Amino acid sequence: MASTPTSSIPRGQVDLVEFVDWSGVECLNQTPSHPLANALKQGSRDDDGLHLESDADEQLLIYVPFLQVIKLHSVVIVGPEEEGPKTVKLFANKEHMGFSNVNDYQPSDSIGLSPDNLKGMPITVKYVKFQNIRSLSIFVEDNQGGSDVTKVQKIAFLGTTVDTTNMKDLKKIEEH
Repeated sequence: MASTPTSSIPRGQVDLVEFVDWSGVECLNQTPSHPLANALKQGSRDDDGLHLESDADEQLLIYVPFLQVIKLHSVVIVGPEEEGPKTVKLFANKEHMGFSNVNDYQPSDSIGLSPDNLKGMPITVKYVKFQNIRSLSIFVEDNQGGSDVTKVQKIAFLGTTVDTTNMKDLKKIEEH
């Protein structure tokens, strides 16, 4: 049932797909017939016939909130050799980004992907910058072939959860 092969997951890390807050996930510039869920959701992302595809141009802006705080260790991005992502910028805990202001922010990490990277091997991020992550914004700036269409077959986040206290679970202590 694990959608990322266990052999490719770094030791001590887990696939964080079950911690994604699906109600808040967004993707700007996706084609309606090839939405983000095809690349991100468990089951869909391992189906070779399904993928995320850009619409008006090659850029994609993806926002992924998490149900609890996570530590991100690495990402897996799978795509075709020509239309797969090339330059990917990751932004930790940045909400409400758009194409008009994405360049106003310094990315937490910037990844240059080669065609070999797009075959499913985890790419380690700057771990110190991804310690207390509540959300992740991913800006796909361009693709391998320089065409107007970017395709992503799979996106996976590998890391660990941060043990935090759920404030809703706390009960008031009455003084006697």
